[in-house]
Amino acid sequence: MNLHEYQGKEVLAGFGVTIQRGIVAKTPAEAVEAGKKLTETTGSPWHVVKAQIHAGGRGKGGGVKLAKNLAELETIAGDIIGMQLITPQTSPEGKKVSQVLVTEDVYYPGASEPSEFYMSVLLNRASGRNMIMYSTEGGMDIEAVAESTPHLIFTEEIDPALGLLPFQARKVAFNLGLSGAAFKDMTKFVTALYRAYEGSDASLFEINPVLKTSDDRIIAVDAKVTLDDNSLFRHKDFEAMRDLSEENPIEVEAREVGLNYVDLEGNVGCMVNGAGLAMATMDLIKQAGGDPANFLDVGGTADAARVEIAFRLILKDPAVKAILINIFGGIVRCDRVAQGIVDAYKNLGDAINVPIIVRLQGTNADIAKKLIDSSGLNVLSATAFQEAADKVQEAIS
Repeated sequence: MNLHEYQGKEVLAGFGVTIQRGIVAKTPAEAVEAGKKLTETTGSPWHVVKAQIHAGGRGKGGGVKLAKNLAELETIAGDIIGMQLITPQTSPEGKKVSQVLVTEDVYYPGASEPSEFYMSVLLNRASGRNMIMYSTEGGMDIEAVAESTPHLIFTEEIDPALGLLPFQARKVAFNLGLSGAAFKDMTKFVTALYRAYEGSDASLFEINPVLKTSDDRIIAVDAKVTLDDNSLFRHKDFEAMRDLSEENPIEVEAREVGLNYVDLEGNVGCMVNGAGLAMATMDLIKQAGGDPANFLDVGGTADAARVEIAFRLILKDPAVKAILINIFGGIVRCDRVAQGIVDAYKNLGDAINVPIIVRLQGTNADIAKKLIDSSGLNVLSATAFQEAADKVQEAIS
């Protein structure tokens, strides 16, 4: 589950991570009030207005701007709220901004120059250990840094039996070139950040930039936080942070009925039981010259009601030109699935306006094929992988 920046900062602050303070506003008037409150605390009339959407690169799309007084703050907030923000991480249509985060200006002058760093905490799948990734090149796309100057990216793996050790936090601060008060504050920051990562059951923390201020404080200026959906049952307060308006509506509907659905940009809908077989089916579609329109795992109970719901979800995508159903009858019998497909097809009637290819293998596969072939419906049956691929190719060509 993805969080907005302001929500991610709330999570971080709860574990002792120092953050750039801010207040959420949904109207220009609320933004002005937020600015006044922050000025009372900081003494500075300058504020940064940040669009709150689930996408990075907001600054490049005009979603992050500096306001030097309350009049500018009101104007900028009015421009950003309601805009269709397009960033490198959104679709070409962009995302509508419904709220902004008004934050304090932390780039104030002082005894030393401010410095920006990159830092993230994530799982290194190769080693099976959590890892802190960091760089002196903060405020930039980390992918671009990795491509052009990979020697400027450092990693620190954490032994799960020991946790983050003090010398590792000091090593991070040393590699970032810090000294004195900034060095000490960075070790505290890294320790608190890792504690937050573990304590929140997150799958990703990305802070870009981490700022060393002119008075040697270490602050999280931004926060991208992704939580593990499987852990939300023990974090009800985090689950309440879910913003359904930022998620794909079809995926939201699928989750409500217990289906695993991921929307993709393709032309062949998939209905499969089992995540592994679903991945193989997507490869099959690519091999046949198509592109999968979704990942959809209907699970082991592919009865008529479940199949009908799956059909309705897939058909909500106007790009779908054909549907491939690939079921392995291990837990559930193939003839039961076939009957479910036939019943669901009849219930939907004219709503199904694309060819359907069904591949059933496993228990009672021969009976299932006869059921589909004798149904009189516009459903093509297949038993072999290649046969299904050929029929998909015919359907979309």
